[in-house]
Amino acid sequence: MLLSKLNISRWLLYIFAALWLVPLLWMTVTAFRPKQIALSPSFSMEFTLQNFATVWSAAPFTQYYINTVIIVVCIFGVQMITATMAAFAFARVKFYAKSLVFLLFLVQIMVPADVLIFPNYTVLKELSLLDTKLGIMIPYFASAFGIFLLRQMFMTIPPELDEAAMIEGYSKWQILWRIYFPLSRPSYIAFGLISVSTHWNNFLWPLIVTNSVENRPLTVGLAIFAQSYEIGAQWTEVSAATLLVIAPLMVGFLLFQRQFMNSFIHSGIK
Repeated sequence: MLLSKLNISRWLLYIFAALWLVPLLWMTVTAFRPKQIALSPSFSMEFTLQNFATVWSAAPFTQYYINTVIIVVCIFGVQMITATMAAFAFARVKFYAKSLVFLLFLVQIMVPADVLIFPNYTVLKELSLLDTKLGIMIPYFASAFGIFLLRQMFMTIPPELDEAAMIEGYSKWQILWRIYFPLSRPSYIAFGLISVSTHWNNFLWPLIVTNSVENRPLTVGLAIFAQSYEIGAQWTEVSAATLLVIAPLMVGFLLFQRQFMNSFIHSGIK
C-alpha cells in the first residue's frame, strides 16, 4: 500500500515537471526556428541562429550582461561577509536579547522586498545614487535568509573546535574565517545559488532605479527590447532574447543541482 502511494506521488511529480517544462521547451524551439514557420503547429527540422544575431545587434545585450554580472557578484560578495559575521554572532557569541534580535531578523524574511521600494527610493535619492549600479545593490547587502541558513550550519559545528582554537591563540575573527567558513562550504554554495538566481532575475527594483543603458541589467533590457516589437509578429526574436537571459541560470542549475540539494541536508534544515 505504501509503495503504491509512493509510486503515485512520483508519477504526479513527473507530470507536474513535464507541465513546467512545456513553456520552456516551446520557447527554446521557437528561438531557433525561422520566422516564417515560428507559429506553425507542424514540426520541422529547419532551424537557424539568425534570431540570436538579430537580437544581439538590435539591443546592447553585451552591456546588459556586464551590468548584471557586476551587480550579482558584488551583492553576493557583500552578503557573504555580512551574513557570515551576523550568523557567527547569533550562533556562538553571547549578548543581551540575542533570541529576540534573531527573531526580528527572521521576520524580515516574511517582508516582501517590494514593500520597501518607496523608502529605499527616497533614501537613494537623498544620497544621489539613483541610476547607479550601487543604488541597485545597496538594499540587498544584508540577507535575513543568508543569516538564518549560515547560523543553522554554524550551530552544527562542535563548540569544542572553538575551545581548541582559542588554546592555540586564535581570535574570534580567526576562528570564524579559518574554521567556520571552510566547514560551511555546502551552505555557501546553496546561499550563492539562491542569491545569484534571485538578483539575476530581479526586475522591478532595477526598473525603477535605472534610466540608462550603462546601468540596466538583463531583465530590464529584455523588457525594453520586447516592448520595441509587435509581440504577435516577433515571437522568434523575443524567445531568442529570453533564452539569452535565462541560459546562464539554466546551465548553473544543471551543473550545481546536486550540490544545491546536498547543501540543505548538511545545513541541518529538514
